[in-house]
Amino acid sequence: MVANTQSSLHNLVTLRKLVIIACAMFGFGFALVPFYKKICEVTGINNVLKADAVTNTQVDAARWLTVEFDANLRNDLPWTFAPLEKSVRFHPGELVRVTFEVRNNSNRAVTGQAIPSYGPQLAGRYFKKLDCFCFTQQTLAPGEVKRMPVVFVIEKDLPQDVNTVTLSYTFFEVEGTTGKAG
Repeated sequence: MVANTQSSLHNLVTLRKLVIIACAMFGFGFALVPFYKKICEVTGINNVLKADAVTNTQVDAARWLTVEFDANLRNDLPWTFAPLEKSVRFHPGELVRVTFEVRNNSNRAVTGQAIPSYGPQLAGRYFKKLDCFCFTQQTLAPGEVKRMPVVFVIEKDLPQDVNTVTLSYTFFEVEGTTGKAG
């Protein structure tokens, strides 16, 4: 009987330790979200949901840049997505507006979020978006077509050896929002 009591006590202590460890792990995981957001805010990483601040709008008329556009879809998103212009040519510091078109090819409302990327990657530091459909989620009704603008400036401090930049957008379906209007 003493052995059973000691065994039960040992099991209770072990269970208590496991519960404490599980709670600590949950708390640590929960605390990582605001920590990650703060790190991204401080470093400028993953800062795609708001307009960029433009500090210098002087145009470098002696230099030309070309921006090529790429549009992609992920997760079997039932959309068609493309830029209306494949590329634009302009001077650094010049305000540029381009338009993308997206169509929902399904018979249900679908919500997506676009994530931009740049090639070469260092161009992202000089690429300042003032208006972009990537700042918010896009919900399209069945068969709906939207034209969505992107307004940007590429700062004139972009290294001289970079003459062509690729702006690529990838749309992902936002899970859990199907059927919501917006």
